[in-house]
Amino acid sequence: MDTVQQRRLLGLIGLGVRGRGAIVGVERVRDAAKRGKLYLAIAAPDASSNSLDKVLPLLHARGITVVVGPPAAALGSAAGRETTTVVGIVDKGLAKGIRALSPTPMSDGRRVGEDEG
Repeated sequence: MDTVQQRRLLGLIGLGVRGRGAIVGVERVRDAAKRGKLYLAIAAPDASSNSLDKVLPLLHARGITVVVGPPAAALGSAAGRETTTVVGIVDKGLAKGIRALSPTPMSDGRRVGEDEG
């Protein structure tokens, strides 16, 4: 993802958080996924494996697309926090806009941050 795409993505995430179309953090994303309210997730490639292990298996099991986003500090900054592991998109239109901008979604067998061979 180039810097222009990343800046646009972060802008959309910030807009989503302010407009309640996005949620921040592992627990909130897990809860939304369990309730069937989550359309897309953006995960930080540099997040701790412990945090990612709490959320990624559930998202994959539910068939929710996970895209590799910017680093945790940038993702958190866009969401009004210092850092964050994952941001969930609960607005269908916002999810569609982010998918249009984002690189290929992460596949089920690949960890966030790994290269697509």
